[in-house]
Amino acid sequence: METKIRGRAIFILVVVIGCILGIIGFPKNVQELKDNLHNRIHLGLDLKGGTNLILQVQVEDAVNITAGETLERLKDELKPKNIAYSVIQPDDDKTQNPPIHRILIKGLPQERIADVQAIVSAAFSDWDLVRVPGDESARELVLKASAATTLRNQALMQSMETIRRRVDALGVMEPTIAEYGQGDFELVVQLPGVDDPTRVRDILQKTALLELKLVQDGPYPSREAALSAHGGVLPPDTELLPGTDEQSKNENWYVLNRIAAVTGRDLSGAEPSRDQTGRSSVNFTLNHDGAERFGRVTGENIGKLLAIVLDGRVDSAPVIKGQISDRGEITGTFTPEQVQDLSLTLRSGALPASIKYLSEETVGPSLGADSIRHGVIASIVGLLAVMGFMLVYYHGSGINANLALVLNLLILIAAMGYIGAVLTLPGIAGVILTVGMGVDSNVLIFERIREELRLGKAVGAAVSAGFEQAFRTIIDTHVTTVVSAVILFAFGTGPIKGFAVTLTIGLIANLFTSVFVSRVIFDYVLTRREKGAALSI
Repeated sequence: METKIRGRAIFILVVVIGCILGIIGFPKNVQELKDNLHNRIHLGLDLKGGTNLILQVQVEDAVNITAGETLERLKDELKPKNIAYSVIQPDDDKTQNPPIHRILIKGLPQERIADVQAIVSAAFSDWDLVRVPGDESARELVLKASAATTLRNQALMQSMETIRRRVDALGVMEPTIAEYGQGDFELVVQLPGVDDPTRVRDILQKTALLELKLVQDGPYPSREAALSAHGGVLPPDTELLPGTDEQSKNENWYVLNRIAAVTGRDLSGAEPSRDQTGRSSVNFTLNHDGAERFGRVTGENIGKLLAIVLDGRVDSAPVIKGQISDRGEITGTFTPEQVQDLSLTLRSGALPASIKYLSEETVGPSLGADSIRHGVIASIVGLLAVMGFMLVYYHGSGINANLALVLNLLILIAAMGYIGAVLTLPGIAGVILTVGMGVDSNVLIFERIREELRLGKAVGAAVSAGFEQAFRTIIDTHVTTVVSAVILFAFGTGPIKGFAVTLTIGLIANLFTSVFVSRVIFDYVLTRREKGAALSI
C-alpha cells in the first residue's frame, strides 16, 4: 500500500515541478524570472491594451473584377469563331440591392445566336444568356444570383485570410480576426499590445492591388488635357488614371487598357530591394500563368509604355525594352518602411476588394492594468473565502481540498504558458469558475464519505466508497461543461474564447486534482492514522 502511495506521490511531484518550470522556466536572476513570467503568460486585448478595428469589405469590388474578366474572356471566345458583334459592354443595374451584373452584346447575327448560347453554356456556367426586349440582335449575360452571393462570401473569407497573414507578418501576438454582425460583410480585428495602431490600420486597409497595364496614350499634365486629346470621350476599353512624375513630382494622367495584363493574383512573391541607382524598390515574381501572359504581352508591345498600377494609381510607366517573363521591379520614391510595408502587403496577397474603415477603439495600458488588478483581487478573495469555508466546515479534510485547489490553479496557469493561450478578462472569470467547480467536486466526495460513515462503515471503506460513488457525478458535470466550453471556443471570438480555454483546462485539471491527488492524500492520512481514530471530516 505504502509503495503504491509513494509511486503516486512521486508522479504528483513531477507534475508540480513541470508546472513550476512551465511558469518560470530556468531563471538565473530575479529580472529573468520577471521576464519569463511576462513572456509566458500572454494577455488579451482587454488586459494588455491595444486596438480594436471594425472594417467593412466592399465585396462588390470583387464581383466587378470578375465581371470585367468575364467580358474580356467573352471577346476572346467570340473572336476565333468569327462571331461578329457591334458592342460588348457592362450594363449593370446598380439601382438594385445587391446590384445585378450584366454584359450587353449588340449586333449579333441572328444565325449565330445559337453559337453564342453554346459558348456561354460551355465556358460561362455562372452566367445566363437572356434576350433584350425590342432588339433581336442583342443579348445580355446576367450573373446568376447564387454565383454573385458566392463571390461576395469568398471575398469576405479571402479578406479575412489576407488580413490575418498581414497581421501575423507584423508580429502581433494572438490577434482576433472574425466576422462582425450578419450580412454587412464587416470584420472585427483586435490587436493586443499594438505600439503603432495607425501604421497597422493603414496596412490592413491598403488593398495593394498590383496591376500591369499597357499605356495607350500619355502622360498628360491634367485630366482635362487627356480627355481633350480624345475629343472628351476615351477610346473603348480604356480608362484614365493619375500618376506622379518622379522628376518633377507633378501629377500626370495616363490612358490605359481597362483590363490588366497581369494582376496581384498572379504574384508568387515580393521582396524589398534597390534599383540600379540605389533607390528603394520592390522586386516581384509571377506564377506560371502570370509569367506566360506577361511574356506574351511584353513580347508583342516592345517600345510601348507599361504602367505599374498600385491601388488605382500609376506608380511608374517604364518602356518595354524586351520580352519579360516572370520577374519585375517596382521603383519610386519609397522610404525603407514603405518598401517593407508594400512588400508585406503584396506578399500576403492582394485583398480581393477594398476595405472601408468604420471605427477604431483603443484600449490603453492603464485600463488593462486596472482590469488585471480587479480580476486578480476578485480571484484571490474568492479563493481565500472558499478555502476558509472548507477548513471550517470539513476540518482536517478541508486542508486536503485546499491543497488540491491550489494545485488545480498551478496546473491551469502552467498549461496556458505551455500552449501559449491568451488570458483575457473573461478568462479570469473562467479561472474563478474553475475554483467553484473544484470545490463542488470536493464537496460531492466529502459529503458522500460522511454519508458512508453515518451508515456505520469503517473509515477506509467509507473513503473508498465516497470516491467511487461521487466519481460518476463528477464526470457527468465536467463532460457537459467541457462540451459547452468547446462550443463557446468554436463559435466565440476573442475574450469568449479566452473564457472557454481557461474553463476547459481548469476542468481537466480538476479531474486530476479532486479525484487523483485528493485520493492519494486521503490514503496517506489513513496509513498514518491510529486504529479506531475518527476521520477529521
